Amino acid sequence: MTDRHDDNTRLFSNESEPNMGELHADHSGKADVIKVSAKSRSTAVAGAIAAVIREHRYAEVQAIGAGAVNQAVKALAIARGYLTGDQIDIICVPYFTEVDIEGQERTAVRFVVEPRS
Repeated sequence: MTDRHDDNTRLFSNESEPNMGELHADHSGKADVIKVSAKSRSTAVAGAIAAVIREHRYAEVQAIGAGAVNQAVKALAIARGYLTGDQIDIICVPYFTEVDIEGQERTAVRFVVEPRS
């Protein structure tokens, strides 16, 4: 499996990106999905997760492929540490979803991230 994403994908990778970590809310107030590739820096993704949780108290992280899922899981563990200073403990619920990438349907793993009650 490769870790390609469509043009609307926000990737967190080693490439410098002016908007890295910035996510915009949609009409419902939920933040965009944080999309992770195998080349993503787990600390950068963790920072984005922590920022979205602080602002929206809800985040979704998506990964396609084993390498991307590995980076996403590492980022979730790191984000949990980042949020301890804010006294926020997070839980993550994984599920599979189908996504269209360049006309091909791919299976992605998504993690719903929320503060523990």
